Amino acid sequence: MAEPKKHHSHARTAKRRSHLALTPVNPMLCSHCKQPKAAHRVCGNCGHYAGAEVFVPED
Repeated sequence: MAEPKKHHSHARTAKRRSHLALTPVNPMLCSHCKQPKAAHRVCGNCGHYAGAEVFVPED
């Protein structure tokens, strides 16, 4: 099996991995209650998704 002949420095490794950072998720506004929510998820405030009530939230 192939083995590396030289040690890669931390800087070289960091340059290679520089594009692997996660991007923050932009919140969307719920179409029913106008509260911020994650995209393609049920609103935790009102329980609606795609114009339909999925569940009744507890207060």
